[in-house]
Amino acid sequence: MSTATRPQTQPSSGSTGEFVPRDRPLSWANIAKTIAGGYVPLIIATLVVFLPLLWMVLSSFKAPGEIITTDLKVLPQGLNFGNYAEAMTTVPFAKFFLNSVIVTTIGSVVKVTLAIATAYALVFVRFPFKRVIFVLILVALMVPPQVSILPNYILVAGLGGQNTYWGIILPGLGTAFGTFLLRQHFMTLPASILEAAEIDGAGHWRRLWRIVVPISMPSIATVALVTIVSEWNDYIWPLIIVDKPDMMTLPVGLTLLQNSESGSSGWGIMMAGAVLVVVPVLIIFAALQRYIVAGLTQGSVTG
Repeated sequence: MSTATRPQTQPSSGSTGEFVPRDRPLSWANIAKTIAGGYVPLIIATLVVFLPLLWMVLSSFKAPGEIITTDLKVLPQGLNFGNYAEAMTTVPFAKFFLNSVIVTTIGSVVKVTLAIATAYALVFVRFPFKRVIFVLILVALMVPPQVSILPNYILVAGLGGQNTYWGIILPGLGTAFGTFLLRQHFMTLPASILEAAEIDGAGHWRRLWRIVVPISMPSIATVALVTIVSEWNDYIWPLIIVDKPDMMTLPVGLTLLQNSESGSSGWGIMMAGAVLVVVPVLIIFAALQRYIVAGLTQGSVTG
């Protein structure tokens, strides 16, 4: 005599000992929870970030009559590159671009190098007050950078660093985030490899650049990418320390462009200038963004 198959059940969380049916994985309730709790917030966050950028790009191709109008037009009538040509000729855009490249390249290389050396010392070198120094680095992560603007200006201006490359680069050479991230990764490296290198006579400098750096490239690439983006987009400090157009970086140069195109006809030109500032770093970020995930998760799973 056959018996009917009963659905799988599981004990309820209560103390009554009652049994409740188990939800099916593809039930409408689970699908609704996934959409409401996952896809909807993701779509909203994407639109909040993407729509302003899309509007900026579309506005850079519009004529003044298409931007300042009561009849909203999302798409431009045509691909008019006149705004880009006007933006590049109104201000010394090529000089701004060169200054940004110089400041970003030198600042990022020195910043990442210091972060690597500092993180290595905090993990593999024995010296007094090492924990105290690491705590101070953590404290620096919590302090807004705007707090140090006035002391840095007094120091750099007193040393004659106004309108100079080193005056722009010097105050931002320390990176607490990069040091912290690399230090946490270095702590997950197998000690046996470094001990074997030490037995073979390798000093700290050789162990750092021959062993630690090659096997830590995802984390180092993450720090480098974040540093490049922050250096390229830095606005407040170059605006304060530079007052000559020949030394302005691209973000600061947009301010000069805005002052030159203050009328209603200048919105398209300013949008074109903003696109020219944002596109290079977006290309770099899109090409290297996979290293952020790999670098932030490297060493998070231990066997």
